[in-house]
Amino acid sequence: MTRTLDSYPQEVRDVVARTREVVSTLHAELPRWGLVVWTAGNVSQRVVVDPAGPGEDDLFVIKPSGVTYDELTPGSMVVCDLDGNLVDGTRAPSSDTAAHAYVYRHMPEVGGVVHTHSTYATAWAARAEPVPCVLTMMADEFGGDVPVGPFALIGDDSIGRGIVETLLDSRSPAVLMRNHGPFTIGKDATAAVKAAVMVEEVARTVHISLQLGTPLPIGQADIDSLYARYQNVYGRTPAATDEPATSPVTPTEQESTR
Repeated sequence: MTRTLDSYPQEVRDVVARTREVVSTLHAELPRWGLVVWTAGNVSQRVVVDPAGPGEDDLFVIKPSGVTYDELTPGSMVVCDLDGNLVDGTRAPSSDTAAHAYVYRHMPEVGGVVHTHSTYATAWAARAEPVPCVLTMMADEFGGDVPVGPFALIGDDSIGRGIVETLLDSRSPAVLMRNHGPFTIGKDATAAVKAAVMVEEVARTVHISLQLGTPLPIGQADIDSLYARYQNVYGRTPAATDEPATSPVTPTEQESTR
């Protein structure tokens, strides 16, 4: 029997409330970046229930089905368990809920999932063609090509299985599901939204490059170096050195050394 949100501890309900705010706000990023039209697309974020870490009892917050983006509010977000069952909400969950649930069940490190039908990434998906890693920003963000996942029908966890099977062997946070469109993952929903924005950008840029000629590949060693730097160094606060700080020299001390 599916639990209701009221049966969870207050601290879990508090996290759910905050996550509803986050997921509602992030949905507005999809039309802002031109990644969706009408009611297409969705964002979700995991809610960890056990203080020990992610597990099978976790929940996730996701957009309701068939609601336009300007109608979305934190209160309209729905809450599901990792089997995709509705735990809290007044509307049916997104039609992609089973896919999100499967990813959360099988990839505990994933805290956010996004799906869009962004134009250029979806065009590559329609061709079942990976986006080749010919840009340094691709090496940074995706660690190589953006891979293609298998064709799968909507309605059960087939899409989720395809996402997991494809991304388990890839550094990419994005997969182009064949004849469908991009799905992205991240440590949280913000990271997954960033990956959705970036996969559309590189899909567009590489498409334009192909119209001009043949893009030049980047060597694997350089891809590995770029990826390691971006993932581990870029944007980080420099580590403190072990050398003692040098005290400023006063005018008196300067005179005594002359």
